[in-house]
Amino acid sequence: MQKDRNARLAELEAAIGHSFNNRALLVEALTHKSLVNEAGGKETRDNQRLEFLGDAVLELLASEYLLAAFPGWTEGQLSKSRARIVNASSLELAGRRLRLGEHLRLGRGEEKTGGREKQTLLADAFEAVVAAVYLDAGLHAARELLQRILFEQALEERGERIAESDRKSALQEFLQGRGQAPAEYRLAGESGPDHQKTFEIEVWVNGECLARGTGSTKKEAEQQAARSALEQLERTGVKG
Repeated sequence: MQKDRNARLAELEAAIGHSFNNRALLVEALTHKSLVNEAGGKETRDNQRLEFLGDAVLELLASEYLLAAFPGWTEGQLSKSRARIVNASSLELAGRRLRLGEHLRLGRGEEKTGGREKQTLLADAFEAVVAAVYLDAGLHAARELLQRILFEQALEERGERIAESDRKSALQEFLQGRGQAPAEYRLAGESGPDHQKTFEIEVWVNGECLARGTGSTKKEAEQQAARSALEQLERTGVKG
């Protein structure tokens, strides 16, 4: 039994890309509070403390990653994109890439209710694993894990969308910073069948149609229009 447990932990270490000097940290990261509650004192520590630390490590390294990847972004853009990268859905997917569900240490009640597939448990366990790696080997090891399992995947899955996602916010901040009224978005037209429409959106600034954008949804077209408007304003400036 112990040999099988060690073999499974070694399998997880291979997926993480880190061999623990203190494997007890990894075991703690995988231990849900339900097991501690049901163990009658035989288990003394769940993964909540590591989850708390892992959240801070994630915030730091996600910020560092975005600063390097998008040097032209504003604080608002960086903050919103960081929130998208480290939200529960992204962390759950990262946990699934590591197959953490198979390794979670759960109480009987949580096991019966499908705890191994729950988003919250997988996301929390991933944060705890990040903290365990950090405590065992420092920021460099945690950074390597996150870049391989979370950050690069987030960019690949969204393509350029993560870079596009805050264009409306960036335009708003640009105008606010110069004392201007907010941009106005107007539907200029739509074409195509109901299941495959293309929308055209105009963005108006100071009573002038500054740019247009197209997309398969109105939101996507608005983002494209905002991007074009922002590029034009950054080139020419805005009259006060």
